[in-house]
Amino acid sequence: MNITEKILAKSSNKISVKSGEIIDSKVDILMIHDLTGPLAVKAFEKIGVNKVWNNQKVIVVLDHQIPAESITAAELHKTMRKFAKEQTLKIYDVGKGGICHQVLPEKGHVLPGTVILGADSHTCTYGALGAFATGIGSTEAAAVMATGKIWLKVPEAIKLDIHGEFKKLVTPKDLILHIIGKLGADGAIYKSVEFSGPIIEKMSIAGRMTLCNMAVEMGAKNGIIEPDATTRKFLEGRTNQTLDSINKLKSDNDAFYEKIINLNVKDLEPQIAFSPRVDNVKPVSEAKNIEINQAFIGSCTNGRLQDLRLAAKILKGKKVKDSVRTLIIPASQEVYSDALKEGLIETFTEAGALVCGSSCGPCLGGHIGLLAKDEICISTSNRNFIGRMGSKEAKVFLASPATVAASAITGKITNPQEIEA
Repeated sequence: MNITEKILAKSSNKISVKSGEIIDSKVDILMIHDLTGPLAVKAFEKIGVNKVWNNQKVIVVLDHQIPAESITAAELHKTMRKFAKEQTLKIYDVGKGGICHQVLPEKGHVLPGTVILGADSHTCTYGALGAFATGIGSTEAAAVMATGKIWLKVPEAIKLDIHGEFKKLVTPKDLILHIIGKLGADGAIYKSVEFSGPIIEKMSIAGRMTLCNMAVEMGAKNGIIEPDATTRKFLEGRTNQTLDSINKLKSDNDAFYEKIINLNVKDLEPQIAFSPRVDNVKPVSEAKNIEINQAFIGSCTNGRLQDLRLAAKILKGKKVKDSVRTLIIPASQEVYSDALKEGLIETFTEAGALVCGSSCGPCLGGHIGLLAKDEICISTSNRNFIGRMGSKEAKVFLASPATVAASAITGKITNPQEIEA
């Protein structure tokens, strides 16, 4: 079996499972947030049970529209706080956490070999730590809250074996954009995408989270990476659970994959996903001279400390273009605090960027950094659909933190290798 099949076999009390099989899986963690949570709560109340199946395994995070920008949002937040109190659930409220997909790993809720569901499509991020993690709908989340179980079809698997060395200022974000561009938005529908190879073994947890986060952008059920010493180091001090079995959780040598794709990154350039499709990916050389109005560095894809360090390296001692609004949003309070201690926040503010509190920010077109008609934003987030960040007549281009920072300085989409020479 591959690693995903092993996790699902264990969760369904089976010796083995195979792709296409329907299983009844036990759930280890369920996450809901302020956008999807109220619908889940409403559906849960209709089921007619009084308590969630396990109040230690349902996590509530307020992150999408915080602080509340409208009475409607405030009421939704009130609903979630009330539900968390009634059910004695762990809740990460305003100023206490950050973006759900950063907070859960930081706080030790994500462990290798577990099944984690979230009422959010980018829950697949947690596969970076060797968990089976996938997004579900709000009504399905209600059923999980009541039963602690879910029906799943065991996905077929695609293995990506990645070799080579990144060029200077080429990042995991460039890699995943390149992969999505090759496979397409429908290239891995309901598949398990397993990232492997020497470059993955050397990659940080932050980089791995970027890869798994965007697996859903090619239709994948989950993205996953085998846990190793890097995983152990990240988790030490974040959980009181034993980590002894981390190195044993691996795909078998004779595991079956629908396809194995080999990639070498040695010639990879910084990549851009052109509006309005995530799979409309081209090298940055084909995007030069596209003028921008806004630059955004943050989100559950690239708002981690490693991303902020990279952006600060580009922006240090420079100024963002007067015509470019530059927003930088740390993915969590922990990231914000670390960035503050390292002087990154000072670097950003001196460069003319606006640093906002930890939240999803403009990624979803919520209440910070919306785009007007005909405006163009270059963003480190994961989606660039029509209307994603405001006006349906605006455009969003996706890129790495290095590329976004370089573009903020010049006022047009720019190869960071040219700025940081």
